[in-house]
Amino acid sequence: MNFKNTVLKVIVFSIAFAFIESSVVIYLRHLLGASQPVLNKDEVLLLLPGIAFLEPKTALNIISNSQLLNIEMIREASTLIMLASVALLAAKKFKEAFAFFFLAFGIWDIFYYVFLKLIIDWPKSLFDLDTFFLLPVPWIGPVFVPILISSIIVFLSLVYLLIYEKKPSFAKASEGDPPACASSASDWRAEGR
Repeated sequence: MNFKNTVLKVIVFSIAFAFIESSVVIYLRHLLGASQPVLNKDEVLLLLPGIAFLEPKTALNIISNSQLLNIEMIREASTLIMLASVALLAAKKFKEAFAFFFLAFGIWDIFYYVFLKLIIDWPKSLFDLDTFFLLPVPWIGPVFVPILISSIIVFLSLVYLLIYEKKPSFAKASEGDPPACASSASDWRAEGR
């Protein structure tokens, strides 16, 4: 399978999965009642620019039914496992899998918000607060933060993957394929370099 085809398949999967994810969140909001996250300073564990990590107990303020909260947390973990699985299937080497994971995660995250906007016209503004994750503790912040971070990781993943793909076989071989490395080195010497 060629490189561009692999990247395209990861992107298509990520967009389709983002639609599924946004649909699930829309159903949850409908069933549980949509509520805007509230940031109380006494519940903040760690405050970074754009992201607040909250006390674990605040997750029950977001989803009050503990059984549904556990299901939601398992669903979030499953989402990460699915994105990682696609990355591992797409990659030839472990480092490449990281890049494919971040590519899939970034595309998924951006299109999650695109689909929410298209389907339910939310967020109204990029400054609307959202609950990003509940794992390992609730993370909340304005919508522009995950979109910005995801845009950066998509760009960096693509740059890494393009550089990795364009590396001569000698450079790739030095990352874990000794026979190809030796072959590339002897070819290199035979060409008089």
